[in-house]
Amino acid sequence: MNFAEFISKLNLRLNNEPLPGHEEIVRSMSPNRMRLKGAPNESTRRSGVLILFYAKGEEIYLPLILRPQYDGVHGGQMAFPGGRAELKDKNIQATALREAQEEIGIKASDAKVIGNLTELYIAPSNLLCQPVVGYINYPPDFYPDEREVAAILEVPLSDFLNPDTIQTRLVEARGYKFETPGFIIQEQIVWGATAIMIAELIEIIKKIS
Repeated sequence: MNFAEFISKLNLRLNNEPLPGHEEIVRSMSPNRMRLKGAPNESTRRSGVLILFYAKGEEIYLPLILRPQYDGVHGGQMAFPGGRAELKDKNIQATALREAQEEIGIKASDAKVIGNLTELYIAPSNLLCQPVVGYINYPPDFYPDEREVAAILEVPLSDFLNPDTIQTRLVEARGYKFETPGFIIQEQIVWGATAIMIAELIEIIKKIS
């Protein structure tokens, strides 16, 4: 299907049918290694990330970012562009658009939001994260914020739909090493909360393809 048809069908699916959620997805990816832990509390802050589709030729893409190495919770990890909500944001979708503009240099006013995925609590950073789904009608030029983005990966959607990209690898976070399932994309592993978001997105896209 072409890009316009894909966006139209995805829009209808996101806004007219229940979302798959996370629990069954987590169990199917790895019943022993990837579990949802914790629950929001009085200190939890909201955040938004942007899943941005665009077309290049006949292929549909979406960008991921590689966080710089640092001592924080998510240093060196793959993620969608996004961050914490601020008082100036009209809503959580505005948060995702603003953060994407700041981190990867897209023109937020050109991006069209079509819906949300299931909100996800990220225990290590105590954030309640809203994945926002949108698109832009041209291949964007990216201008990464060097403080927050070590690299931008333009990923064909077909890579995520290939089951061979789901593998288990040894990762390190906050001084601990452990095995976890994830998506192997351009020699990087996408794991944790971002992998859960992608898995839910895949379940949705399978039903419109």
